[in-house]
Amino acid sequence: MADPLRRSDLTLAARRVARREPAPYLALRLLAAPHLQPWLAAGLAFMNRVDDVAETGTTAQRLAGLEQLGHQVDAALAGAPGPDPVIRAYAYAVRERGLPREWIDRFLQGAASAEAAFAGFAAEQDFQEYLDAYAWPGIVAFTGLQYPGGPDEAQAAGWRRFVDAAQRVDFLADLAGDLADGRLCIPRDRLAAHGVTEDDLRGGKDSEAVRGLLADEARRARGALDAAAGVAGLADPGLRRVVRVMTELMAHQLTAVERAGAGAVRRDVGYGVLAPLRILGRAVAARP
Repeated sequence: MADPLRRSDLTLAARRVARREPAPYLALRLLAAPHLQPWLAAGLAFMNRVDDVAETGTTAQRLAGLEQLGHQVDAALAGAPGPDPVIRAYAYAVRERGLPREWIDRFLQGAASAEAAFAGFAAEQDFQEYLDAYAWPGIVAFTGLQYPGGPDEAQAAGWRRFVDAAQRVDFLADLAGDLADGRLCIPRDRLAAHGVTEDDLRGGKDSEAVRGLLADEARRARGALDAAAGVAGLADPGLRRVVRVMTELMAHQLTAVERAGAGAVRRDVGYGVLAPLRILGRAVAARP
């Protein structure tokens, strides 16, 4: 990697990932094949950048920011220099790995249509449409860099199952923070089925109905995790241990949500510190 600007951009992107998502970054650095690390770090940094723009400011500000970001991505993918080192790093990765432009365009379009003006889900179908529009293209815009030329149909479908599980766990783990920000990420028809109101959740109510709702959501997430269990086998051999660690971390976080019960509506549920270190340590000690 002789180009000093390219090396600097990729290093900066990796550092931003390390600050924002230390557990995934450590897994990537310790477990992924060295030739994949800079490209995947750039992909994760780009995914985070799009998320941040789509979730910051008013709806109008988000849409304007995404439009500007899209122009910068277009220019960078065409080889033009731009002001943002994360976008430059991502453009290097896309060109080097041959990721189809379709996934990037779908991700940016979904950021505008599904995330920037997010209004919650009326039913499960709305959640599935959100995955198709935004979360799935986003994960492939990142993880698709492991495959020369991009993922095939089976690999892309595997990441669709993975992101279904990841999004369910994330919405439950971040439920309290999302509610505080005015976001309800559980389909409203499921609240109605349990006799729970949004005010119950925002008020941190501990009731049998709230506990039943959260237990039902956790069961759905557990089923999605089971359905995604084979995704590591679809990954590049140089990334399989990372995928197994991330799946195990999701399962650990979901268990913490289940133990928290109604407490999940009052405080976000993180990974903790010791459990991720144990999971990562076992993976480092195991044979590739």
